[in-house]
Amino acid sequence: MSQLTSLGEMKDGGRARRPLVIGTAFEVALIFTGILAYIWRWQHTSPRAWMALWALILVSHVLHRDTLRGLGLARAGFRASAQWVLPWAILLYLPLLLYGFVNHRLVSLRPTWQSLLLLLGYGSWCAFQQYLTQSYFNNRLMLVIRNRHVSSALIGIMFSATHIPNLILMVATLVAGIVFAEVFARYRNIWPLALAQAVGGLLLAAVAPDVLIHHMRVGPGYFFYGIR
Repeated sequence: MSQLTSLGEMKDGGRARRPLVIGTAFEVALIFTGILAYIWRWQHTSPRAWMALWALILVSHVLHRDTLRGLGLARAGFRASAQWVLPWAILLYLPLLLYGFVNHRLVSLRPTWQSLLLLLGYGSWCAFQQYLTQSYFNNRLMLVIRNRHVSSALIGIMFSATHIPNLILMVATLVAGIVFAEVFARYRNIWPLALAQAVGGLLLAAVAPDVLIHHMRVGPGYFFYGIR
């Protein structure tokens, strides 16, 4: 009798969850389509459209009752995330450092306020990207897709898609997106991920030939490199 009741409760729970899954999947598709539309068109025709997209995301946070800890913005999980992702980032970045110094693309300079401001500005941008990618999209996809590895793979594909048609950035963000999504799903903290992305992005920009990476441009701006 209790077994039948349990099965019935499971079925009822599945039916109750279905509208949430469908609604969340539609929400994710809508916001991601809007981001792609902004990259390829709206940033030129409607440059303030990002405000509407962010407003929708903030409304979603309220409706889903997200917390700072659940979004990965609190202190919880910081140390565990850093202990996992930063050593691997260092191992991956060492070859880029060696390549840069050997080919004189990197040189040792005394830190200046300008370089610190550059790192802070780019680091803030990377933190915002990780907030969108992990705190919003990854959190939502984990509600829709039960298999964490599948949702992480999809996050990597989505992160890569926002860097079309820059092939070097697409490959780098595909790999980083999957790894970062796996780390976030386990430790729920975006700050070490943002730091790893910032350092890796600056290194890649420094050592990759500009004729290939087009000054880190994506979207239509990639095709206008060298023209404006």
